[in-house]
Amino acid sequence: MATLSLTLNCWSCSSTYAHTSYCATFITPPHTNRYKTCSSAKKSLKKSKREGPEAFVDISDDKFVQNDKLLDTSLNPPSQNVNPIPVPSRSNVLQACIITSGLIAALGTMIRQVSHVASIEGLPILDCSTEVSFGFEMWHLELITGLVVLISSSRYLLLKTWPDFAESSEAANRQVLSSLQPLDYIAVAFLPGISEELLFRGAILPLFGMNWKSIAVASVIFGVLHLGSGRKYSFAIWATFVGLAYGYATVLSSSLAVPMTSHAVNNIIGGLLWRYTSKHK
Repeated sequence: MATLSLTLNCWSCSSTYAHTSYCATFITPPHTNRYKTCSSAKKSLKKSKREGPEAFVDISDDKFVQNDKLLDTSLNPPSQNVNPIPVPSRSNVLQACIITSGLIAALGTMIRQVSHVASIEGLPILDCSTEVSFGFEMWHLELITGLVVLISSSRYLLLKTWPDFAESSEAANRQVLSSLQPLDYIAVAFLPGISEELLFRGAILPLFGMNWKSIAVASVIFGVLHLGSGRKYSFAIWATFVGLAYGYATVLSSSLAVPMTSHAVNNIIGGLLWRYTSKHK
């Protein structure tokens, strides 16, 4: 602080660059009078002029550089590291996954049952259970394969080209997957994949009609609910896009088996890709 005070005082005494550089090399005790200091500096400057240009202080001098670093440190203190999002234990992750998936599946099942009863009673509500069934046909395999290729390749490209999305994905994956064993990935991939599709594509989507409007509504809700836990709006946009793809496949096939299977497989691919390529293993 004494060096900083002296430098500012000398700057007010003279406007020449040589004077300012010379004053910067002094370290004056805090109790020294600033006018006396500037007077001494002026006398030293006159003496150095008489002795020749070699008497001027070289700004590359080690002492000058050291003092300059001290000034820079005092003016710009190092920033403190922000604590990262805490990583829960393996048991907590699995427990949360089971409970959350169970609640989501229960809500989806309830909506499907209520719509079924309301439809039987003659109310103007579509029967979700008949609009989207659990049926499976062989050509659905082609649709599932196409969804897996589309979504997994799109995710990989976005991770390489969209830093904000990569940061959001890293934060979410690190929080959920860091403490898991490889076989645990099956549970955290299939449970959310099945339960989320049961609610969003098996209940909400057919409730509004099997059309693009209902696909969009279910996809936006799906995307918004993927915010939080380090995931930013970029991740919500990605989830909305994924919801549109799953929704279109659901309307095309009238089967929940298609979005459920592709969702679970994409979850496994994304998890394994993170596990074996991430810098934070």
